[in-house]
Amino acid sequence: MSNSVRLPWPPKELSPNFHGKRRDQMRAKKAYRTTCWAEALAAKLRAPDSDKIVLKVEFFPPDRRSRDDDNLVASFKHGRDGIALALRIDDKRFRTVPTFHDEVVPGGEIIVTLEPL
Repeated sequence: MSNSVRLPWPPKELSPNFHGKRRDQMRAKKAYRTTCWAEALAAKLRAPDSDKIVLKVEFFPPDRRSRDDDNLVASFKHGRDGIALALRIDDKRFRTVPTFHDEVVPGGEIIVTLEPL
């Protein structure tokens, strides 16, 4: 059992600034939610026994491009939903605390840690 999981960087189609085809966006949403769900299950992620859960989200970008912090959090929304599905809880229990790192990780990654509030 674990309280953290490493997840892939969200696809560009999940950015609030994406202006491509809606069909591509919908496919990306479903695929990313499913990927995060599977990673959370594989990591044996467990929710704390508290009513509210701190969802610490650490963003490690794939490159040095400038990114808006609010867009990163919004891009991760479907990943957060996948984690909630894996835990079998309502995601309204989460209190998200994002951290944005300058350290580049090839392909990018997100580390999510769950703690009781």
